[in-house]
Formats: sequence, C-alpha cells, structure tokens
Amino acid sequence: MRPLTQLRSRTAVLPYENIDTDRIIPARFLTTTEREGLGRHCFTDWRYLADGSENPAFELNRPAAKGCGILVAGRNFGCGSSREHAPWALLDYGIRAVLSNEIADIFRSNALKNGLLAIVVSDAEHRWLLEHPGSELVIDVAGGFIELPDGGRFGFELDAFARHCLLQGVDQLGYLLQQEEAIRAHEQRHEAAA
Repeated sequence: MRPLTQLRSRTAVLPYENIDTDRIIPARFLTTTEREGLGRHCFTDWRYLADGSENPAFELNRPAAKGCGILVAGRNFGCGSSREHAPWALLDYGIRAVLSNEIADIFRSNALKNGLLAIVVSDAEHRWLLEHPGSELVIDVAGGFIELPDGGRFGFELDAFARHCLLQGVDQLGYLLQQEEAIRAHEQRHEAAA
C-alpha cells in the first residue's frame, strides 16, 4: 500500500442508494486473489453494454468523471456480502476515497484495511457533495478534514489505528512487522522471567 496523507482530486458522483458489493464487483469475478486487473470489472454491469462497449449513460463513463479519485456515493454504499474484492476493484479502477452519509460497516472496514478511504459525512455535507459533482476536494487524513473548493471544511472521523495504517501505507500485517523489534524484546523479557 502507498501512504495516504492527503488526497487532492475531483469528485465523481453515483447518487444511488444501496449500491451493494455485487454491484461494485459481481461475484463472477471473484475467482482470483490478485488485486491487479480488478478495476476493469468495477461496476461492470453498469459500465458496459451487452456488446462490451462503454455505456455512455453510466456516470463514471462520462468525460467529466474520467480521472476522478473520489467517489461520492448514495446512502448505504457497500452493503451486501463481505468481499475484499470490492475495495480492491475500486482502488484498481483509480478510486482512492468513497464519501457517503452511510457506508456499510463491513465494507468500510475492508476498505480502510486495504488503503481505500471510506468516509462517512453528515447528511448536509452529503447533500452538498451530491449537488456539486466534479468539485476538487482535498482530503487530509492526518488532519481529519475535507477541504472544499471555497476553503470550507468538513471534518471526518477515522479510528486511530486505521489513520495510522493509512498514513504509514501499511496494512495490519505491515503494522505487526513494524513492531517486530518490540515483539522480540518482549519475548526475550518473558523468557528471562520464566
């Protein structure tokens, strides 16, 4: 994972409620544990027409959404079955953050563990974000705020461990490996005391 201290990007908006993990990446693409390449299947049933061409009506296929690293989603984003493939697909597609007024708990946990910011904002903040697609935002992970184009700010909460891992660019295993020296010292003290 890459450290994520600050993200500056335009927003793409998918205003639909209850976008589940099967919509993010359909179950038929869960045959791999490789993260690379999953982005081409992200929202595949919305993104492509039956002939395989891009669906011009799908919001993320529109020119204004190209290159946006922040997804503003409708309420209850990431509901449904638990699958790490969903945040992997979003990350591989180029999304680094998802903002909504409600994000399913398991999806949010999986996202944060894999380096995808999943931020819950208030209803009023969510409404503003939905009404202003393409806005360039700055998300400051260390400071816990989202800066709007006019300089205004929305605060957001992240648990301390998730924030640490995002800032350091490590997952849970990477965090444990960072503690290897302290763990070894603890084991040696424990053995000496026995």
